[in-house]
Amino acid sequence: MAAPRQTPRVPRRSTGDPTLDRSVAALLDAVAVSTSDHDGRLDNRDQLRDLLTTAVQMALDTGQGRADRLDVKIAAAALSEMRDAYLTFGPHRATRKVTIFGSARTQPSDPLYAQTSSVAKAFADRGWMVVTGAGPGIMAAGLEGAGRDNALGVSISLPFESTANDYVDDDHLVDMRYFFTRKLALIRESAGFVVMPGGFGTLDEAFELLTLLQTGKATPVPVVMLGLGHGYWTAWQQFVAKVADEGYVSPTDSQLYKVTNSTEMAVEEICGFYANFHSIRWVRDVLVVRMQRGPSNDQLTSMRATFAEFTDADGIWRTEPLPAELAERDQLDLARVALRFNRRQPGRLRSLIDTVNTW
Repeated sequence: MAAPRQTPRVPRRSTGDPTLDRSVAALLDAVAVSTSDHDGRLDNRDQLRDLLTTAVQMALDTGQGRADRLDVKIAAAALSEMRDAYLTFGPHRATRKVTIFGSARTQPSDPLYAQTSSVAKAFADRGWMVVTGAGPGIMAAGLEGAGRDNALGVSISLPFESTANDYVDDDHLVDMRYFFTRKLALIRESAGFVVMPGGFGTLDEAFELLTLLQTGKATPVPVVMLGLGHGYWTAWQQFVAKVADEGYVSPTDSQLYKVTNSTEMAVEEICGFYANFHSIRWVRDVLVVRMQRGPSNDQLTSMRATFAEFTDADGIWRTEPLPAELAERDQLDLARVALRFNRRQPGRLRSLIDTVNTW
């Protein structure tokens, strides 16, 4: 039997000391974080209070021997790197982005380098920005193809890869020390992903992305495994099929990604994902699917029948923006359908989005 917890867990929004809580509140007041909403939008004071409270709790943990210097150092560096990423990506938040993963060892003479540059240029020509690591190989090819105005780089400090490549400007570049913050930056902002052949790092990024989609921790996005005339993805698919045969993933999880050798098909797969579909949002247990054009009565009836197995008795219904969306003015001009999705079949959710894109 596990030993009982020695220290009671305090609420996230309290340090456990009323005097310190008042100091946190005073600090928020000092930097003019208001307590009311602004122009109908919810304020961030509650989240900033949580952030400062956690920092105070870590200080208390350190003073009481429950956290050491390395614990605090990692937390401080991670938060600083996340802020740097937000500041770099923030001015471009309204622009759709595609992240390209792939090997740093791919040489400029490799056909995969040219294909990466070509797919990046195709996205840039459609008004998208391209996000990659900022190293050599596939990363350099992606940024080169996108062009400086459309390139965002997220570098990682490594013994053998110490500087960013020459295809990204400083104001479009974030320098990271930790892989986990780098992956957050590479994944969080993008509306689509292209994975080129690569080593352990590329496979780690690809599988983490698929894990986030499979578990519902990430918003549904299109993912393309691309490799011109290359047997890499054939072997990868054989491995994934073995994983599915053993029952470790669902057979429908294969709907979370597309494998192709075609640059044009890769671009169409990702851009086509947004032909009508816009975004999803969870409001408590209700999944709201937002789109440019809502369904006709016949289309809605067909959708209810096709996807009945992963909704509850309420099925799928049209809806106006829900109160939480209204409070944040969240995409209020879009059409919506809603359902109580059981969260167990992310591949089928992708199929539902594909159906929305036929309307």
